[in-house]
Amino acid sequence: MKKEKAVLLGVAAAAGAALGGAAVYLKKKNICPRCEIKKALSKTKIHYSKDSLYNNGTCAVPPMGWSSWNLFKNKIDENVILDIARAMKISGLADAGYVYVNLDDCWQSSMRDENGRLQGDLTTFPHGIKWLVDEVNAMGLKLGIYSSNGTFTCEDLPASLYHERTDAETFAEWGVEYFKYDFCHNVPLPSKAPFIDSILIGGAGISREEEYSAQNAVLTGEAKLVKEDGGKSYIKGLCSGIGAAEFKGITVPEDGEYVLTIVMRKSDSKDKFCQVTVNKTDKYGILIPPTKAFSREGRLQLVVKLKKGENTVELTNPVGSAADSAAMQYEKMGAELKRATALYAEKNNCEEKPILFSICEWGKNRPWKWASKAGNIWRTTPDIMPHWASIIGIYEVNVRLNKYAGPGAFNDPDMLEVGNGDLTVQENMSHFSLWAMMAAPLILGNDIRSFVKEDGTCDNDNKILNILKNEEIIAVDQDKLGIQCVRIKSNGVADVLVKPLADGSVALCFLNKGPVKVNVKCAVKDILNLASVRLPSAQSYNCRDLWEKTEQEISESVEAGVEPHGVRVFKLSAVK
Repeated sequence: MKKEKAVLLGVAAAAGAALGGAAVYLKKKNICPRCEIKKALSKTKIHYSKDSLYNNGTCAVPPMGWSSWNLFKNKIDENVILDIARAMKISGLADAGYVYVNLDDCWQSSMRDENGRLQGDLTTFPHGIKWLVDEVNAMGLKLGIYSSNGTFTCEDLPASLYHERTDAETFAEWGVEYFKYDFCHNVPLPSKAPFIDSILIGGAGISREEEYSAQNAVLTGEAKLVKEDGGKSYIKGLCSGIGAAEFKGITVPEDGEYVLTIVMRKSDSKDKFCQVTVNKTDKYGILIPPTKAFSREGRLQLVVKLKKGENTVELTNPVGSAADSAAMQYEKMGAELKRATALYAEKNNCEEKPILFSICEWGKNRPWKWASKAGNIWRTTPDIMPHWASIIGIYEVNVRLNKYAGPGAFNDPDMLEVGNGDLTVQENMSHFSLWAMMAAPLILGNDIRSFVKEDGTCDNDNKILNILKNEEIIAVDQDKLGIQCVRIKSNGVADVLVKPLADGSVALCFLNKGPVKVNVKCAVKDILNLASVRLPSAQSYNCRDLWEKTEQEISESVEAGVEPHGVRVFKLSAVK
């Protein structure tokens, strides 16, 4: 024991010496050791605040519809999309609530138009997307569109990073009502901030630029004022969210837009980012390319809104981690979508068509912790595949995230693979039921044209169609309480899920993940113990099987046999 303690003390001493040596080296280089440690720790955290819901009125309950990717990949055209829309009407899926017809990747041309706007593929979508929106709307359905939070889409076509305002305005003018925003070819925001000499205010009613120097700023955190030979000073320490500089008393004669110029000291050849916050609310971002120091100073300009009288301007770089970068980029696009639909409605004196914003960054940066402020729904996992292992793997991730979902803000475990691949009827039923229990978007990915017979009528005997149109399972997903299920029991093979419903009842799901039939039992008292459950205590309960369409009265527990890879889903309500 003494020997082990001596070894541990020796390791600790060596580590301390190494850190001490590093600190001495950093100080010699005029680098703050404490700041470097804070930056390193910052990279492991999410600093983005989600103090309010995105909530643009589109997503009180999870969206329902169809998307092109799972079935068609890059082989889509306007005729296929119109055929799908017609099939949704004929099959009754539209009446069941599936209203979005969503274009995924490969709808767009590789060329933006002469005004820098996205446009449909010139041969596969020859009439343009606005025409297609009108055709789909005429059927009582809504059209969705796709892009990526990157320099290109996943299929290497033009995407929306750095084009957020232009693309949002384009989508609003076309009238699309759903927007999936992927994460391919993403370029993260840098965590390094510029060194600030001063800020200048110019524009309407100001004869010459008003200067507010570094010495005038209120510095917080690790921000510091550095004096150079010759009397000049600059602010450093704004990187990674560890410091900020606030300029107060910025006075302008009238409300309006003004030119804000940031005078920065050219320091090195690394990318930088600066966030400007005006009057604590309005945020603007500036990307700064690597600088060559042929001259000492550089000027960065943007147009900001100021109010008559005194204003405040804060400069910082809040990007401490990759998650911060993703959150800020998605928030920017979400804000542009809101702005664009409101602006279009105002200019054209028409009713606003808000766009449901679907964040698709694959769960890479834990979006469940920040995305409810940036958008309506957010992917929690990598892409789904039409195999049982994929479905259960995704379920295992998403089912644990119930506390992050709620009305207007839902976890998205990806599109449905019901009717695709080698899934059995039991597996298709389970897949559909689990997504409904998890209050997930119900976005179909199968060929729904197969639900229409040659004579143009609905194939009402189609097993897959009947799964997708199960009104009682859909009602579980679409329940206005908007609560995701809680897993209250799991033995590795069988799970028990409980989802509170708005009418005071609960949905109860038994899942068998294994290859042989199992018996599953759940006591009513275990359900009543959940804080979110509104089910009243009663002598007996009506237990309705939502797949078998049978009912029984129970008092203490629910028990059922569950087929391999199968589910049993019940609705439990008190007997009065």
